Amino acid sequence: MMHARFQTFDDPGHKAGAARVAALRAAMLQQGFSGFVVPRADEHQSEYVPPQAERLAWLTGFTGSAGTAVVLPDRAALVVDGRYTLQAAEQVDTAVITPVPLAETSAEAWIEANLPAGGVLAYDPWLHTPDGLARLERAVQAAGGRLEPARLNLVDQIWIDRPAAPRAPVVPHPEALAGESAAAKLDRVRAALAKPKADALVVSDPHNLAWAFNLRGGDVAHTPLPLGYAIIPREGRATLFLDAAKVTPEAQAALAGLAERADPAALPAALDALGAARARVRLDAATGAVALRRRIEEAGGTVEVGPDPITGMKAVKNAAEIAGTRAAHRRDGAAVTRFLAWLAREAPGGAVSEIAAVCRLEAFRAEGGDLRDVSFPTIAGSGPNGAIVHYRVTAATDRRLRPGELFLIDSGAQYRDGTTDITRTVAVGPPTPEMRDRFTRVLKGHIAVATALFPRGTTGAQIDSFARRPLWEAGLDFDHGTGHGVGSFLSVHEGPQRIAKTGTTVLQAGMILSNEPGYYRPGAYGIRVENLILVEERAIAGAERPMLGFETLTLAPLDRALIEPALLAPAEAAWLDAYHAWVRETLSPDLDPETRAWLDRATRPLGA
Repeated sequence: MMHARFQTFDDPGHKAGAARVAALRAAMLQQGFSGFVVPRADEHQSEYVPPQAERLAWLTGFTGSAGTAVVLPDRAALVVDGRYTLQAAEQVDTAVITPVPLAETSAEAWIEANLPAGGVLAYDPWLHTPDGLARLERAVQAAGGRLEPARLNLVDQIWIDRPAAPRAPVVPHPEALAGESAAAKLDRVRAALAKPKADALVVSDPHNLAWAFNLRGGDVAHTPLPLGYAIIPREGRATLFLDAAKVTPEAQAALAGLAERADPAALPAALDALGAARARVRLDAATGAVALRRRIEEAGGTVEVGPDPITGMKAVKNAAEIAGTRAAHRRDGAAVTRFLAWLAREAPGGAVSEIAAVCRLEAFRAEGGDLRDVSFPTIAGSGPNGAIVHYRVTAATDRRLRPGELFLIDSGAQYRDGTTDITRTVAVGPPTPEMRDRFTRVLKGHIAVATALFPRGTTGAQIDSFARRPLWEAGLDFDHGTGHGVGSFLSVHEGPQRIAKTGTTVLQAGMILSNEPGYYRPGAYGIRVENLILVEERAIAGAERPMLGFETLTLAPLDRALIEPALLAPAEAAWLDAYHAWVRETLSPDLDPETRAWLDRATRPLGA
């Protein structure tokens, strides 16, 4: 058995909170603070953060990608969304920290209800955006307290063995894969700055930095990011703030004539210079830290907090990026299909564990070529573990796949030409009628999104209910969005596009999203069906408005044993048969004879 190449299975701090929360309280007391806020964030508000920024996990034991802890002298809360409710309850010491579902109480509402009158709540200005800070300020004022920035992060002061900052090499991303030169991208950015008459843009999102300058790095797990900042003036050369030790000669050559490079320590002085010049500076509302805004304003500048224009540009993929993602999905689909065929042979005998499945899938992907990393830690949940939406298997939680249970595996890969994300749910042995009913309802919602036609100007929120209606009709639902944006050899979770109740971004041709409705029965099983989809123009005879639809990108069969044909409308059954025929025809040339024979059986028409 191959050891996981990109994923580890250690328990990164399970129920580690008591002693560390006590140490944090001592630090609070010493500095005169009544509380401290610990968001799951780094200085760039990233989803995946370097080890040195895993403050929430170190303090509480909770390893999810989103959450906020608030520690007061006599109580502490960890607020998490619906993806992590079960995980938080299992990972934290609930005698010390109370997990709080976001659907019931926000972190701000908890602060308002629990901060003592006159109390001083401290925060790290590098870990909060201006909008986030404004919400904190309102909550603290309502509680009769005061909000103060900490000079140094209190968790960092007690984290004795905190890891060093990452220094992974920064390399150029070939223009053949990017589809556009960095110079042309920067010209587009400058044109976007001219409309609001901004003098400069501070690029605080490493994804945007990587995209705009056609660079890739490795400072965080699973996303090829170089952590750093950039300042792009409306006139003149841009400046990249990157550690010189990270920038390879190839990257330096690619940047020559395009931008200056400066050490990260030079950023404060550069912000001061913008302020001294009375510049109007655009700061990204989603990732720009309060510390950046204050530095510019205190030096005399004006900060306009709003969308970084690069975010919207990056979301709309060009022809080269679309061609690359199609190629990546074909390669990835062959690897996933080989895995599913292996799983069908091995799982019923009881010899496959969750960790073994993750390792085998990584091995198949590595054998397929050009694999750079997994795009996120694989979610491999058997039986009740599958009901934990963002479950991450560890050596302590690993369990074998058992007959009569469902196995949910959500995984993805990073290739130089594209990023993938796919979820398949598999029955180990005969499924129950309830499992078939729930799976088919999830599939119906998936098909409803995949086949949706909609006018230009439609948002993701308007599409979201398509995925939920078959579940709603049975009094069921799921507590996560239906789809997130996906990057091009960048983040597997890319904004601003998303299909969700809160998805307000207008969908545009060229955007890539996931289509992943699900159903979760706590303590029993989880179901999710996920493919990636591409927004594309659609010509409809007699249409009075420009119309859009989705092209499915992901290639891998769905488990026919879990489908209840009687629940599918004829058009839905036809879609499934056509999808399986496309999977079979596309992938068969890339498969060994044994897997090809299995795929032929797995993709036969429903009535056959």
